[in-house]
Amino acid sequence: MGDGFLREAASPVGMPAAAAPAAPAPAAPAAAAPDIAAAMAVRSAGENFPVALRLLPARHRRHLMAVYGFARTVDDIGDLAPAGDRARLLDDLEAGLGRLYSGEFSSGEGPASEPSVICAVIRALRPAVTECAIPVQPFLDLIQANRQDQIVTRYRTFDELRGYCRLSANPVGRIVLHVFGAFTPARAELSDHVCTALQLAEHWQDVGEDFRAGRVYLPGEDMARYGCSESELAAPRSSAALRVLMAFETGRAGALLDAGAPLVGTLRGFARVAVAGYVAGGRAALAAIAAADHDVLRAVASPRAPRTAAELLRCYVTGR
Repeated sequence: MGDGFLREAASPVGMPAAAAPAAPAPAAPAAAAPDIAAAMAVRSAGENFPVALRLLPARHRRHLMAVYGFARTVDDIGDLAPAGDRARLLDDLEAGLGRLYSGEFSSGEGPASEPSVICAVIRALRPAVTECAIPVQPFLDLIQANRQDQIVTRYRTFDELRGYCRLSANPVGRIVLHVFGAFTPARAELSDHVCTALQLAEHWQDVGEDFRAGRVYLPGEDMARYGCSESELAAPRSSAALRVLMAFETGRAGALLDAGAPLVGTLRGFARVAVAGYVAGGRAALAAIAAADHDVLRAVASPRAPRTAAELLRCYVTGR
């Protein structure tokens, strides 16, 4: 699921639409709203986790892509917009949500000062929110996660990292359950395990990239326990200590994914297909890291399509 089912990542469930134009930075105004669904389909093609499986009905695909577009736009604001503009753009996005949920966003037009990409994101999200009764809090949590990214670049403990995932990944899985009309508190708890695992899988694939961007998601206490220093993250290849650390971290992510996978068995129909796809994507991503001997610095360990398909079938049939 993340971020959650959709992400990225996630993303990542995690998880993780139809929202942002293909501009290099969300801060840039667009002269006209593009074909949002098409733009997000292109951008989602590189994600680890299936965003909207082709087997799903058009309505579900459209809603999932809208949620994906919102999540990606929040991430792009936090990562790609000029640093001095990020807080303002995140505030603008939150204000757009406020208008949407208060019923003021009937025409999709926002204030003249608001970037057109944000108007497009909110406009694309409106049908999903209204038709699926998605609450606002998960969207606010995604924005808060990116505010946190602007000031927090290191995590001392795994519990601190999981706290970040509660904002950055778990909300998307809960949104996905609402999209399918399948939300219950018990399912949400299982979804949280899946989403956190998918967010971790993404982080473990991107250790080198994150380090170059100034962020380290590997918990400091784990790095110290395995004798791995931050300077090793700048190397072209993973050290022996880092490989052992990554074996531990991927194993922990896999255990979380397995703990949440029984969610699939509680679902039926298209919801079961979609969530099985997210779980399968996470398992395939973790398997790809292991297949690379946990060398997360040499190249991004991308899952192979046959492995993902096999994992999807197994997860769908077994329900876990």
